[in-house]
Amino acid sequence: MRILLVCLGNICRSPMAEGVLRQRAKERGIALATDSAGTGDYHVGEAPDPRAQAAMRKQGMEIGDLRARQFTAKDFEHFDILLAMDADNLRNMTRLAPDPTLAAKACLIMDFAPEHPLREVPDPYYGGDDGFDGVFAMLDEATNLLLDGIER
Repeated sequence: MRILLVCLGNICRSPMAEGVLRQRAKERGIALATDSAGTGDYHVGEAPDPRAQAAMRKQGMEIGDLRARQFTAKDFEHFDILLAMDADNLRNMTRLAPDPTLAAKACLIMDFAPEHPLREVPDPYYGGDDGFDGVFAMLDEATNLLLDGIER
C-alpha cells in the first residue's frame, strides 16, 4: 500500500504525518510506502521546518531525511490513499484529479479520527513550538486509527 500525506508547503504537517505514519507502521510490522507533498511550490527541495523536526525528535522520530516536493496529478495514479491536512489542500488536490474515481482516493487525514474535535490539522508554521506538539498529537491519533483499519 502506498500513502501520500499532503499539506501546503510540505515542510510542517505533511512531513510530520509521513514520519509518524512510517514509524507507527514499522512498529506494527505493516509494510507501507509513504511520501509527502505540498500543493504549493514554496519550499521544493527543502528539509522540514526545524521546529517540525524538533517536535518529532521529542517523540523519538527523525524526519530530517525528507525533502519538500510539489503535489502533481500523477500522484493520484501512484498512491492508494492521499491524505490532506485540511480542506483547502484537499480541494486543490482534487481539482488536479484525472477523473472522479481517482479523486475519491483523497480525504482528510482527520477523517480517520472521527471522535477528535478538529476536522483539519492546523498549520503551525506561523505559531510557536507548542503548535508543532499539538499537530504531532493529532497526527499520531489519526495515524494509529488509520493503521487499525489497515490491520483489520
